[in-house]
Amino acid sequence: MLVTALYNMADTFFVGRINTSATAAVGVVFPLMTSIQVIGITLGVGSGSFIARLLGQKDSKRANRATSTAFFTALAVGALYTVGGELLLTPLMRLLGSTESILPYASGYARVVLFGAPFMAAAFVMNVNLRSEGSAVLSMIGLASGAILNIALDPLFIFTFRMGIAGAAAATILSQFVSFCILLSHYLSRRSTLAIDPKNFSPKWEMYWEMLKSGLPTLFRQSFVTIAVITLNLAARPFGDAALAGMTVVNRIMFFIMAMLIGFGQGFQPVAAFNYTAGFHHRVYQAFRFSVAVGTIALFFCALGAGVFAPFIIAIFRNDIEVIQIGSLALRLQCVTLPLSPYIVISNMMFQYIGKPVRASILALARQGLVFIPVLLVFSSLFGLFGVQLSQAVADVLTFVLALPLTAGMVKTLATEEVDNGGQAV
Repeated sequence: MLVTALYNMADTFFVGRINTSATAAVGVVFPLMTSIQVIGITLGVGSGSFIARLLGQKDSKRANRATSTAFFTALAVGALYTVGGELLLTPLMRLLGSTESILPYASGYARVVLFGAPFMAAAFVMNVNLRSEGSAVLSMIGLASGAILNIALDPLFIFTFRMGIAGAAAATILSQFVSFCILLSHYLSRRSTLAIDPKNFSPKWEMYWEMLKSGLPTLFRQSFVTIAVITLNLAARPFGDAALAGMTVVNRIMFFIMAMLIGFGQGFQPVAAFNYTAGFHHRVYQAFRFSVAVGTIALFFCALGAGVFAPFIIAIFRNDIEVIQIGSLALRLQCVTLPLSPYIVISNMMFQYIGKPVRASILALARQGLVFIPVLLVFSSLFGLFGVQLSQAVADVLTFVLALPLTAGMVKTLATEEVDNGGQAV
């Protein structure tokens, strides 16, 4: 999660050295990049779940077909993205929230990013599938290598080669391509359990249906995140490039903090799943209480530090007085409600892994979709720029209020299970 956050922060940091419009352009193009990632993540999660079940059934032949089908499908859909995006580049950038002054930077950045769409999507498929077969280290090597390379190439392409914002995009795509090659090498060299082979490509409805059954919830959740960012860009656009740039920087900072929480929560999930399935419900309650407590304390200190030093943090990414003023207030408002996030996120992850998909989906969609988008639209129309800055904090409070009744009953049930002196559930 931190590696993914570093990709986003690196571009924002180095592009911020160009000007405010360029900084805002990164935020405008961000939904385009996340939509490409949605393809890979949806196919990856869908095929990964299917692959895990097939490996459990000792059916490696079908598992290989699922891996290859997801991989080549991601390449094909990514190629369609490239062609369609390049043909409709200017209207697409306006649709994503670009102003006329931001448009040259957003177009220059997106034009390069689109060429990497097939490799980005396919890399996400391989990343998830490697983890599904138990090769998490191989997955991490490919992902981390690209992130480190991106940080090194950004200043080289932007400033040394004088490529400007297109250099930032080129650094990102080249880094993604390196990740793609490293991940693919694991399959080609048979370091992975499965193999990617054109002969195993099986574009049949039965195969895709198995992937979609597990991948659709991820598709909906990630799509809502993309729509939320587009809505935020459109809401901030009337207030100028500085507003877009300020909210872009704040989103990167908050994404970095939330990445740590989500990574921690992913560690809680298998503990919850194993003990709930085994009937040790009180252990699930203990793990839930521990995770929420640790997450709340950690994010309280993150919020305290980010709130106190907000102007200095914003200035690291873009040293513009107006951007700093807008971004500092938005960051501080979000910091007020940040300690509520662990309860929301850990509750969502618990429901996801103990077989409560409806509750999990409601909480997953609420913060960045079902609650945030309506709040943003209403508050921006009522309070202008301040409404845009305040919306995420209000959405967090409302999502927390929603999470309480959804979670309280389940937690109470888990907590009432008796435990013997040896700590075993009885």
